[in-house]
Formats: sequence, C-alpha cells, structure tokens
Amino acid sequence: MSVYQKNDIEEEEISRTLSLVVDNQPGTLARVIGLFSGRGYNIESLTVTEIDNRRHLSKISLVTRGTSMTIEQIKSQLLRIVPVHIVRDLTLDGPFIESELALIKLVVKGANRVEALRISETFRARTLDVTLSSFVFELTGKPVKIDAFIGLMQSLGDTEISRTGVSAISRGNNTDTKLLEQI
Repeated sequence: MSVYQKNDIEEEEISRTLSLVVDNQPGTLARVIGLFSGRGYNIESLTVTEIDNRRHLSKISLVTRGTSMTIEQIKSQLLRIVPVHIVRDLTLDGPFIESELALIKLVVKGANRVEALRISETFRARTLDVTLSSFVFELTGKPVKIDAFIGLMQSLGDTEISRTGVSAISRGNNTDTKLLEQI
C-alpha cells in the first residue's frame, strides 16, 4: 500500500474529558476556543473557574469528541498555547468524576404535575420554584442522568433548560498541587 493512499480503516470517534490549568488572564479562553474553531474541532462542554487567586490560575474542564489521533493532536496543540500549563486527559488517566448542574423549567398542568413531581423525586431533583402552571427543578449528576431527566420532562410539557457543563476531577489521592507549585 502506498503512503499516499487513504487508509480504509476508519477509527471511531470517542468522547474525551480534558482538564487544563491555564493563566487567568484576558484572552486565554479565547485562545483555547480559537484552537478548536480554527481547526474544525467541536467542544461539547466547557467550564472555567479560577482555582488559585494568588497565582491567577484557572481550570478548564472540556469535553470534546474525535478519533484518538485527533484527540492527541488537540492535546499537543493546547500545550503550545502560552498561557496553558497543564493538559490532562482524564479519560485516559484513570477513573474520574464528572458532574453537571442543570436548571429545568417545566410548564405543565393537570395530572402531569403529579407525574413531574414523582419523576423529580426519583432523580433526586430539588424543586426550586413552584407556580400553578410550572416548576423549576435543579439536578446535579452525570450528563446522561440529566439527559434522561430532561427527556422525561419534555414528554410532560414545555421545558426550558440551563446547563452548566461538565466539571471533572480525577479520583484517588493524586493531585496537581506539586505541578501547580512549579508554575
């Protein structure tokens, strides 16, 4: 086979959760997002928060999808961006925890109100607001749990949804503390 022939084996796209430690400065997030948009990669979920106000560092939790070669390319290119200090692929590093928060407004009347409350109890959703024709529920957990809850609520009435995106951290006793001290 020639090196110029297209490889007939197509690799399946997989979802990966990346954790980045970056400088908390104007333009950092734009540079990270620019890398994705400029190369046609998609971001499925993105959360950012400051983790160290003394050294002005932030953590970005990012979920993307691609072949393993594409993901390796993304990680390599992220490390080349100047304000990016650490890029960890939590999916490969071992067990990790991911969680998301969602607010779901449901406009519903009649018997479906009772069903909505029953479903919310099953999913351990908190009821934040109640009117005669609507509920607002707060739900935390894995994205698949939130997707399932939303699907059930949409079958009962009109919904409005606000989601935070995935926050992720590795399990166990390994931390980034020593790496952060070197920055």
